[in-house]
Amino acid sequence: MWHSISLRGYWVDTPAMHKRQRSGDRSTTPVRLALFRCLYYMDLYNGHQRFISILSDYGFKVTFGNETDTRFLRKALQALIQSPVAIKHVEFIESEIPGLTKDSRSGVYDIACVDERGNQFIVEMQLSKYPDFIQRMKFYSFYRLNTLIRKGRYRFEGLPKIYCIGILAFNIFPHIPDYHNIAVLKNEKGELIDEQTTFITVELVKFKKRLTHVQTDLDKLIYTMKTIHKANKPKQFPQFWNEEWLEAAIKELDTRAMTPEKRMAYEMTLAANALAIENEQKKIEEVKKVTIRKLLLQGKLSIEEIADANDVTIEVVLEEKKGLSNK
Repeated sequence: MWHSISLRGYWVDTPAMHKRQRSGDRSTTPVRLALFRCLYYMDLYNGHQRFISILSDYGFKVTFGNETDTRFLRKALQALIQSPVAIKHVEFIESEIPGLTKDSRSGVYDIACVDERGNQFIVEMQLSKYPDFIQRMKFYSFYRLNTLIRKGRYRFEGLPKIYCIGILAFNIFPHIPDYHNIAVLKNEKGELIDEQTTFITVELVKFKKRLTHVQTDLDKLIYTMKTIHKANKPKQFPQFWNEEWLEAAIKELDTRAMTPEKRMAYEMTLAANALAIENEQKKIEEVKKVTIRKLLLQGKLSIEEIADANDVTIEVVLEEKKGLSNK
């Protein structure tokens, strides 16, 4: 995520928006959704908050991607794959997928690492709407599997496990109520065929548990990911934030505990994303103008309806109409 994430894919998925979509309300236009995406990203990087969101580029990098202190990552991985065995050591490995031919696709994992038993982990954070995200997970995991296969009379024995983990801000499986899913290869009777490659998904929007019902390490992880950037006062902190693995991560996210070097890195991230937001807002304005012109040329909506649909004033629409008349 922190390698290449940009504003263009962010999405705000709220009950109110779903209600408007079902009723055919014009307020859910691409322009307005793009604006929501901007506001969502700005919320992740709110400079007035004490804690940085784990979902932000910087937050993900200093928690999941922290190579000097892997306590949080190891415990988080154990919780995500639902293993009773603790992960004692992880080593970060090459995260780039080169294209095998000039026409084949390349890519970059958010996180790629291996534990002391040789198990391979791929972690992807997805904040934008991506209905075919599972296909991308397959692409990543199958490439990793291909790198493990040796030449010669090798019979595929002793392959380490590959865990491909996707953490999503919203749901990609609307027909499945669970927020955490583990998928392996099974037959039509549900009998296990193979579990060498395992796909794990977490859909954050489905996690609705109140603090009093948070018990497992997985729930603690998801609760923290969804709420840490909203907490400012100690009385808001749940007791389990004192657990070593979460405490280590939260310390990295605490703007009050930053060293001068980390503060500079964070400020540079803020500046870069402020510029990205400004550029995105310019794109939004341009999209609005193009949309307004198309609607004016179609002649099906009134000036007032066009203004309402694009969240602009009537004067803006009239200005675009004047521009068309002068051509």
